[in-house]
Amino acid sequence: MIEHQVEIVTPDGVMDTFVTHPERDGPFAVIFFYMDAPGIREELRDMARRLATAGYAVVLPNLYYRAGTGTTFDQTELRKEGPERERMWQLMYSINNALVMDDTRALLAFIDEQPYARADRIGCVGYCMSGQYVFTAAAEFPARIRAMASLYGVGLVTDRPDSPHLRANRITAEMYFGCAEVDSYAPPAVVIALQRALLATNAVFEVELYPGTEHGFAFPKRPVYDKAAAERHWERLFALFHRRLG
Repeated sequence: MIEHQVEIVTPDGVMDTFVTHPERDGPFAVIFFYMDAPGIREELRDMARRLATAGYAVVLPNLYYRAGTGTTFDQTELRKEGPERERMWQLMYSINNALVMDDTRALLAFIDEQPYARADRIGCVGYCMSGQYVFTAAAEFPARIRAMASLYGVGLVTDRPDSPHLRANRITAEMYFGCAEVDSYAPPAVVIALQRALLATNAVFEVELYPGTEHGFAFPKRPVYDKAAAERHWERLFALFHRRLG
């Protein structure tokens, strides 16, 4: 595997970004991997590497770059209330759909210039806070994004004017939504509203509930990690990206 740590220029600064892809047989279809609230860490890089071993160029940007370079967290401290957890919430609420779409434009421009990338075959995956961002990106860039996956995504259906579901009829990508059974951030009412909104469009999608799981079940370092459910989510991701990206 080949790994790069690159700096991508955006309208708001320089976005530090982890990129990984196989050594041979490129160029590769591209997957934009949008982070969860606890930010970039080795756990996410390992997940990006797992996707890349299946033959993809995986791009993992630090969406907190506007706050500078000190945006990593003590993951142990995040499990309890305190200053570190408060800092995470502040950073999470400092970004929004509009800002992340600016970042996505920069990612698209970057990938268009890379010889190892198939810029005509792009998918995206987002966890937790980034479920809304991949959903929005699929609507914002329907000619570029062919596949989209949200895992226990938040902010998918809201009463805000930028709620992603309001533009779902623009989406041409195949969509997958993997939802935890127990999730205070995306409760059952939101999942039902999401299904209703998607059924009112011509979108190709699946909303799947993972029985017995809690928010964060796919992350190996979380106390709520569920190995069987996590492996099922990998199966779903690989199948989706194979169908739409090749």
